[in-house]
Amino acid sequence: MLRSFTVLMFIYLASLTVHAQSLANDSVNLRSPYNTILSHLHFLQYDTYQPELAAKTIRAEDTEEAQLLAIKLKQVLDAKGLYIDLETLPKDPDYIDSITKLHRYILFPAILPDVYVERIDGQWQYSRRTANAIPGIHSQVFPFGSDLLMNLFPPSFGQRQVGVLKLWQIVGVFLFVVLIVVLHGLLSIFLQWTILRFEKRFNQFKSSAKTLKKTARPLSLFLITIMVIPFEPMLQLPVGISRWVVLAIKALTPFFLTLTLYRAVDILGEYLSRLAERTENKLDDQLVPLVRKALKVFVIIIGGIYILQNLDFNVTALIAGISVGGIALALAAQDTLKNFFGSLMIFLDKPFHIGDWINFSGVDGMVEEVGFRATRVRTFHNSMVYVPNGKLADMTIDNYGLRMYRRFSTKLALTYDTPTPLIQAFVDGLKEIVRNHPKTRKDYYEIHLNDLNSHSIDIMFYIFFHVPSWSEELKARHEVIAAVIDLAQTLGVRFAFPTQTIHVEDLPGQKGLNPVYDTELERMQQKTDDFVKKYKARYVEEAPGMGSE
Repeated sequence: MLRSFTVLMFIYLASLTVHAQSLANDSVNLRSPYNTILSHLHFLQYDTYQPELAAKTIRAEDTEEAQLLAIKLKQVLDAKGLYIDLETLPKDPDYIDSITKLHRYILFPAILPDVYVERIDGQWQYSRRTANAIPGIHSQVFPFGSDLLMNLFPPSFGQRQVGVLKLWQIVGVFLFVVLIVVLHGLLSIFLQWTILRFEKRFNQFKSSAKTLKKTARPLSLFLITIMVIPFEPMLQLPVGISRWVVLAIKALTPFFLTLTLYRAVDILGEYLSRLAERTENKLDDQLVPLVRKALKVFVIIIGGIYILQNLDFNVTALIAGISVGGIALALAAQDTLKNFFGSLMIFLDKPFHIGDWINFSGVDGMVEEVGFRATRVRTFHNSMVYVPNGKLADMTIDNYGLRMYRRFSTKLALTYDTPTPLIQAFVDGLKEIVRNHPKTRKDYYEIHLNDLNSHSIDIMFYIFFHVPSWSEELKARHEVIAAVIDLAQTLGVRFAFPTQTIHVEDLPGQKGLNPVYDTELERMQQKTDDFVKKYKARYVEEAPGMGSE
């Protein structure tokens, strides 16, 4: 790196030498902005150092004051890394600024608007306004003075030239590097200790040591770059080197701040995760990672813009170009945007939560994750289904996880030889099972003799469980079904199943098995009337006052 800086310095000095060939060793040319600025820089170089000649480019009444102002202006330009490209300077003696319409040339309008040369009485010089502004600008750039570090070394030792740098500058750079390394280590330890004490004192969140370490290091580097800014100009590095040092500091300062905020998002994410764990809603557990990712993307974008702005990129034009390109990108990424807005609708409407059992378009499983683009559903075959949120937001979703009660409906098939008193006792026992089980709904259930099947008498068994999960539902079913089986065994009720019976109508020497029916119409009618009277009497007793037809 130092070798590259040295090459750049030699190129810069060579360019000054080439442009200074038109200058006499003891004369100053003030004919144009180009000649004035070249004279100022030329007569303050190491091998052509004549400050009394450089002072002639400053419009000031006192010669000694002009010399001091010329030196200070050169120090400001070098410390800020403001490289002047001599080829771009106007050589026209009658040059007129396009904005002010005056014979004036401003070196760096955006950075130093008060530093400019102007033509008065046919000569181009730094203006009186520039002369008045130089002391204030110099004190801002060198808050601790420009000669503080240089005066620490004896002139016989410090002023020796080694390449493009003096010996005191080389020693100063080495001391700066050592100081930065030591400060970085001490600050990292101090910041980690401070954050840990804050956590223990306020007990707001518990971050891992690894996360704290990752956050403390870039924060330490950010603070160091802030501290380096006022001290770096004291090295008085040549403009070829200072230019790159200043650019590095301007880029690293927002970079380390961006990295610090990026790591701080992880600490905030851990804090939000612990808050989410305290709530019963499981959707916010998934919302925390999404918020963390969104904040990180936001930090990176804003940090990148600040870095580019500090590197003198035209951020406005860049954003405008991105906006135009964003239209084409939006058209090409319609599905991605649709999925993003679909995920927002899912978070706002909350049709399901993490861990819910849902069913849609033939997919049946548990929700594992809701992302910006897709939702992951773990099926009961243990496979993973990824559903784009844009499509999911338009689907009809059956959310079993939001059920207040879980239905259990079945038919209990009894054999045809079961007498009705036994059936009634069995039905009463089934109702008692439902009434006494702790997980069943007590205010609504249906248990009745319901159907005559081809091979059985069917009892409807229609009940609900009040349980929060499928696992607990299965456990409750197990307990109820086991109780039903125990009741049947206790009462001697037999469950029917499809069977085939072979009837032999006639056997030699035995009575035939064919039934003999009473075909007397009057006797059949009498038996029917007797049964109806008994049936009506039974329900009149159960519901007195209702009457009969």
